[in-house]
Amino acid sequence: MAVPKRKTSPSKRGMRRSADALARPTYIEDKDSGELRRPHHIDLKTGIYRGRQILKSKKEV
Repeated sequence: MAVPKRKTSPSKRGMRRSADALARPTYIEDKDSGELRRPHHIDLKTGIYRGRQILKSKKEV
């Protein structure tokens, strides 16, 4: 059975647990439509990603 040789210090324990915190997803305002969207994601309202039309916009469908 594996048993740790030394006690984990509070500093090391805290460094390990630092990744456990939940972060809110970031949103940015789209330059063209003014809608909030996730960075590096398609704007679902217009269907545009990086200046190119990827999906049909909701108005067309």
